[in-house]
Amino acid sequence: MHEYILFAILGLTAGSIFAALAMGLVTTYRGTGVINFAQAAIAAWGAYVYAELSSTGALVLPIGHIQLGGSWSAGPAFIAGVASAALLGLILHLIVFRPLHGAPPLAKVVATVGLLLALDALITLRFGAEPIAVAPLLPSGDVTVAGLSFSESVLWLAGLTVAVMGGLWSYGRYTRTGIATRAAMENERAASLGGYSPDRLAAVTWVLASTVAAAVVILATPSTGLSADQIVLFVVPALACALVGRLTSIPLACAAGLGLGVIESELTLLSGRAWWPHWATVGVSDSVPFVIVIVALFVLGPRIPTRGGLDVQLLPPVRRPRVRPGRVAILILGGVVALMLTTGSYRFGVITSMIVAIIALSLVVLTGLVGQLSLAQAAVAGTAGFALSKIGTSLPFPISTLVASLLAALLGVSIGIPALRIRGAQLAAVTLAAGVAIEQFVFNNPSFSPISGNPIPDPHIFGLDLAVRRGTDLARLPFGLLILAVLVLAALAVANLMRSASGRAMLAVRSNERAAAATGINVAATKLLAFGFSAFLAGLAGTLIGYSRGQLSAESFTVFASLAFLAFAYLGGITSIGGALVAGTLAPLGIGYVVLNQVVSLGQYYTLVAGLSLVLVAMLNPGGIAAQTRANLAALRTLSARRHTATMVAPAHEVGGHV
Repeated sequence: MHEYILFAILGLTAGSIFAALAMGLVTTYRGTGVINFAQAAIAAWGAYVYAELSSTGALVLPIGHIQLGGSWSAGPAFIAGVASAALLGLILHLIVFRPLHGAPPLAKVVATVGLLLALDALITLRFGAEPIAVAPLLPSGDVTVAGLSFSESVLWLAGLTVAVMGGLWSYGRYTRTGIATRAAMENERAASLGGYSPDRLAAVTWVLASTVAAAVVILATPSTGLSADQIVLFVVPALACALVGRLTSIPLACAAGLGLGVIESELTLLSGRAWWPHWATVGVSDSVPFVIVIVALFVLGPRIPTRGGLDVQLLPPVRRPRVRPGRVAILILGGVVALMLTTGSYRFGVITSMIVAIIALSLVVLTGLVGQLSLAQAAVAGTAGFALSKIGTSLPFPISTLVASLLAALLGVSIGIPALRIRGAQLAAVTLAAGVAIEQFVFNNPSFSPISGNPIPDPHIFGLDLAVRRGTDLARLPFGLLILAVLVLAALAVANLMRSASGRAMLAVRSNERAAAATGINVAATKLLAFGFSAFLAGLAGTLIGYSRGQLSAESFTVFASLAFLAFAYLGGITSIGGALVAGTLAPLGIGYVVLNQVVSLGQYYTLVAGLSLVLVAMLNPGGIAAQTRANLAALRTLSARRHTATMVAPAHEVGGHV
């Protein structure tokens, strides 16, 4: 019994982090209506600034640094770290989210995802990728209670977290600014008429949320260690706790965070017992937030309030494609030429671009046509890839590929079931939590995925060897032509879907679910069809990734890969097939990446540039590069037509002048 009490106490450290981040999420949502997926990344920046000041005395900036003498003492370094996070939160509000005030929820979610990617990459560039040990700030002497010994810093941290909760609750309930923030959440126009600027209230909430999150993370890192990737993904359990609080209740979010930390710690203890199933010893605690998110949204989803904002922009427009055989033939010929004229890493870059384009097509179906946001596409693709490694030796190609893709489709439908009750940022939270759970519980679990990797048999059909490599040839032309054929079929399938009655139903659901239901459209069936078809495409791409690598590991399908897929799909154009092709060209390890890395060595900065570009596209051009290109071409055609008309009319005027 003493062990359970000890692990419950030890779990308060992680619980305090979850609670602080959850309270930050609630605070930001109440002030802006934004679910900030970059909340933990902002706190991580403040923690790294603190660690660098306390060890070297250098104030690290996004570009360059300022040497401020020797190492700082803990107090001033703590204040500087928290202040840097607060300033970062304010800057992000001013330059990103204030311009996005009237944008659709999808654009805001995409912007926070872009910031998550950019800040994670920036921290790695400025501070390094290795975990950092941090000196303790809180008293760390041993405490013995009922024969149990633990560091008193745990109790200090939990107590301070509860104190912060009390301060935030009092601020929202008893101060004029806090009450005005709550009023603006209900109705921004009424708050404006009452003399309160929603923009200023939003700025205050960004600063408060960043301050609280950074302060607790800094205090906790001496116990947890400082690792950017770990802290950034703490936003997943924090989202679960914030949703338990209905994105409005600070006390509930805090209690859920502390409770989740205790539950995860107890599961760690239980997973070491002899009676515990051996297949559930890895990743089980990482699956708890997903369960909590599902339960919270199914129970509370309809009662989670939306912000009563002013005018809201529409989602990016969708153009229904016309399949023109001539253009299709030209694109196919271009793909064949690209494969034939390249070798080695360049040809492999072309192949990777084609595979990623298929994943981007899956997002075109799900997000572009139906408006449903998935942050678990890498997990879906990985499920098919890992399934192929199990059945590839017993089923021939391409039957094994189709079966694995169908299994991914079933997973996609399962993930899409919550979409029958929720949408937007809340659905993004579900899919993000699902992606983390699948990655940790399945892909990183030795019971399901051997540490040595998952070999994928080479594809053969009708005696043809379609393997990606043989001998010194690392990217064989037959494999590239196979990928091109699959991409063409996937693009044609998506084009036909967009032109079909099912595609029109998806667009109607995207526009207005209630209106779609009133016209007789089965909204639930339409959503599940989109999730299933999207997952099938993602699974198909996952099997192709397996064939291209020869074996699979969890590193190929991490949550960050899912975020990158969304980033490049949105950059290219989330509503068009052309946008998916652009996304494949720009994606990491794609041909654009290979060329840029060879020319300007942009590799280490690529994720940072992609994250920042995603934010800019969400702000300035939600239609992406493909939509902007179409608009530019249309403008050129219009200008050319006007000039042609002017040259035709001018002689007539001259003749008339001589009469």
